Amino acid sequence: MGKKIAVLMTVLACELCVANDEIVVKGLLKNMVVLEINGVQRTIRAGGTSPEGIKLISASTKEAIVEIDGDRRRLELSRRIGGVPYTEPERELVRISRGVGGHYFTPGRINGRQVSFLVDTGATSVVMNSLVADKLRIDYRAGTPIKVQTASGIASGYRVTLQSVAVGNVKVNNVEAVVNAGAYPTEILLGNTYLGRVEMKVDRGVLILQAKY
Repeated sequence: MGKKIAVLMTVLACELCVANDEIVVKGLLKNMVVLEINGVQRTIRAGGTSPEGIKLISASTKEAIVEIDGDRRRLELSRRIGGVPYTEPERELVRISRGVGGHYFTPGRINGRQVSFLVDTGATSVVMNSLVADKLRIDYRAGTPIKVQTASGIASGYRVTLQSVAVGNVKVNNVEAVVNAGAYPTEILLGNTYLGRVEMKVDRGVLILQAKY
């Protein structure tokens, strides 16, 4: 019993002196970090805690987020524990003013090419006509043939995957889109295959798009 108490006291003492420990990041892997703590190498998996009381919150090949006495720190390879306190990464954000008729129009990019979008939360996906797709050099005929409902009735279309869609710096890769044969719609509709992958809100008539973590 006395031995167990002694061990417990030792562990508690280590936890109390963590802030003074010499800690160096030796290796970074997905969900795992290798630390050297006072010359002793420790491998910690996400959610795990070292005997010294250092908890690994998350890790990638670029950085690790650890928690010590309730404080979070971001560590990079070969960086010591005396780094800057953990802060959430700043996310890209764009504001779009309401236009004529209450609609939101915004410049953007498809596969890196400049376009103009009409934000349409009622559209299931990004939608454009085949004339626009030709100008953007989208090989829509290699996509999946589908039938689409237009104002004039049922028309032919193609389901494709765009390399990227961006509004400002809020960029999403591998976005599903529909190309309608003909000249409808006249505007490129920015639908939910893009909007559903960003955070969106309206503040005093201004539409705000923000990248997700």
